[in-house]
Amino acid sequence: MAGGFEGLSNLEWSLFEDIFPKPPEKRERGMPHSSFRYVLNTLLYILITGYRWCDVPKGEIWGSNSSAHRRLKRWQLDGSLEALQARILKIGQEKGLIKWSYGALDGSFSPWKGRW
Repeated sequence: MAGGFEGLSNLEWSLFEDIFPKPPEKRERGMPHSSFRYVLNTLLYILITGYRWCDVPKGEIWGSNSSAHRRLKRWQLDGSLEALQARILKIGQEKGLIKWSYGALDGSFSPWKGRW
């Protein structure tokens, strides 16, 4: 698969599962909710590969592009996305994978480009 991402393993999912709100037990009507794990697989796939929303793979471990986009907006509002980022940074720091003394800045998309 492009980008080398084939979904979260059970161990990886167990590291983040408690961050997300519990889905309702029962829905009165409409389509059932996509699994948060499948939605996260889809979001990570887009981030890792750089593919467009319409290029999300189809299959049993992926959420639809519409449900992933909708869930991303909700997670931004309820703080789940920020908690996920903090957890990832904490794990990376504990494993020595982050060098805080080194940083890089990409100004290729800056509105100030060419104004100096």
